[in-house]
Amino acid sequence: MKYRTLGKTGWRVSEIGFGAWGIGGAMWQGGDDGTALQTLHAALDAGCTFIDTALAYGDGHSERLIAQVLAERPEAIIVASKIPPDTGVWPALPGTPLKAAFRADYVRDCAERSADHLNRPVDLLQFHVWRDEWLADPDWHVLEHTLETLVKSGTVRRIGISVNDHEPDTVMEAVAHWDLLASVQVIYNIFDQTPARALFPLCQARSIGVIARVPLDEGALTGKVNPMTSFPQGDWRMRYFRDNRREEIQQRVERLAPVLAQESATLAEGAIRFCLSHPAVSTVIPGMRTPEHARVNAAMSDGRVLSPALLAELADHAWPRNFYL
Repeated sequence: MKYRTLGKTGWRVSEIGFGAWGIGGAMWQGGDDGTALQTLHAALDAGCTFIDTALAYGDGHSERLIAQVLAERPEAIIVASKIPPDTGVWPALPGTPLKAAFRADYVRDCAERSADHLNRPVDLLQFHVWRDEWLADPDWHVLEHTLETLVKSGTVRRIGISVNDHEPDTVMEAVAHWDLLASVQVIYNIFDQTPARALFPLCQARSIGVIARVPLDEGALTGKVNPMTSFPQGDWRMRYFRDNRREEIQQRVERLAPVLAQESATLAEGAIRFCLSHPAVSTVIPGMRTPEHARVNAAMSDGRVLSPALLAELADHAWPRNFYL
């Protein structure tokens, strides 16, 4: 495992982090806690030192599983969590008042709940949605003071933002002007390369850490999604891959696979190496639900990135769309 610096925090974090949405259950079906615990241990055994979770992942269940594993481990692990919007709406819509999504006392309560679930301070507390317009909201200074108090009290250590799905431009003002901000988490993969245009250069200039999420496009970039693919009853991916989307994915992947095969043994390997190839990226957080996923993903951090020529070729495979809608 190789390690990179998470922006101005100065923390050295594993290039491959653990995306812990899937182990929270609820929206993800077909897993169990025993396997989740084994998967977390396998990731840490492979050198993973960064775990990303959220209060909304199984209403804290993901956080509690992480706490159970970390209580048994000697390693220094960085744990990031997120405050869900009080509106219950993902992403935050334009015009949403700050106090409707992130009232100061609500934010404090969520931070304390996450720290309690983890049985430790939250290393990186992130807003789970974001709108730059909130920086000009009359309630902003009250919220900012609350965040500063949480840091001073030791409940949390640093503050970050998880950017709205496929909307990297909605965080540019915060990156440029909010000094308390330490990191952004953003969708970045072969199909959505937009963060590299403006957000990544600004993050580099401002020493803001970048957490690349959804590197495999919820499974589309594994090559395992096709018209015959099915998911367990109640699994949210039935909505994400609804209608003719699985056919569209298969067609895109069939064109992409031989391109990535020039420098990667599998489609998933190429997809993750694509993310690691950008110097602004601090860590990539694929979801992991089995020990084998953890071991295979961790092995992709070996210092090798994709060539400039291949990266230029992959620009033609960008596919702007939002399947979360």
